[in-house]
Amino acid sequence: MTLTGKVAIVTGSGRGLGLAYAQELARQGASVVVNDVDQAAADAAVASIVEAGGRAAAVVAPAGPTETARRLVDTAFDQFGRLDIVVTNAGVLRDTVLWKMSDDDFDTVIDVHLRGTFTLVREAAIRLREQGEGGRIIAIGSPTGQRGNFGQTNYAAAKAGIVGMVRTWAMELKKAGITVNAVIPVAATAMTATVPYFAAAVEAEEKGEAMPAFFRHDLGFGTADDVAGLIAFLASDAASEVTGQAIGVGGDRLQLWSHPQPVATAYREGGWSYDALVESFAAEMGELQTVGETFPPLPEELQRPQG
Repeated sequence: MTLTGKVAIVTGSGRGLGLAYAQELARQGASVVVNDVDQAAADAAVASIVEAGGRAAAVVAPAGPTETARRLVDTAFDQFGRLDIVVTNAGVLRDTVLWKMSDDDFDTVIDVHLRGTFTLVREAAIRLREQGEGGRIIAIGSPTGQRGNFGQTNYAAAKAGIVGMVRTWAMELKKAGITVNAVIPVAATAMTATVPYFAAAVEAEEKGEAMPAFFRHDLGFGTADDVAGLIAFLASDAASEVTGQAIGVGGDRLQLWSHPQPVATAYREGGWSYDALVESFAAEMGELQTVGETFPPLPEELQRPQG
């Protein structure tokens, strides 16, 4: 097993994607600290790992506060004697358009996703550097953080911020042998289960059947287990040279997202005045960048009646 003797923390791992990550890390030999706000979900996750022959312990607490981060790291050392891998997966949604989004809607999502990633990675970095044997940090991003999505100001800000932190931490922690990467998953979740476009894929998963090739190949949309392999890979020694990257995975598709970089550059002696921009902006900048994601029409055989 590739992760024998390693110890991992996975936040938000009582169910869904986080549970799949925790189970795969355990399957590859790691001991896992499971985290969730739901005691029953956390206990069930631990039981599933132990029953499969793995080792796990639970911390029931919300992601975000420094206290939770310290409890998670302390539990790894108290229960298993060390720490090697951190996966920051915990998250919540409070979707609504900008003009209806409350302070609480914004703060809640930022606290769990962005602050939760920051506080745990900060605490883990301190202990990993003290331990002196390197480590693996894997932060979970989203296509929304890469391209934006209608109604998700808070979530887009958090997920884009996570990727920005990942790039910074990759530089700061390189000397300590700690790799830091972001994973951009595309998979069936409780959120996508409510979207009519994905109905045929969700129905297939619920029946234990293979998702149609259109979803798995054309959209790169699959199950939580399709993402878990990348998590285990990035946690392993095989990925020791991979750091500072945003890597997408879903269904049959693997992607390396580019870092933002200029796509058009123009120079004008004396600078760019208002008049100069009015005259030349369109010609100099060319085709502007798109926002959001667009999906191709569903094949007729995968369409479901509405209403």
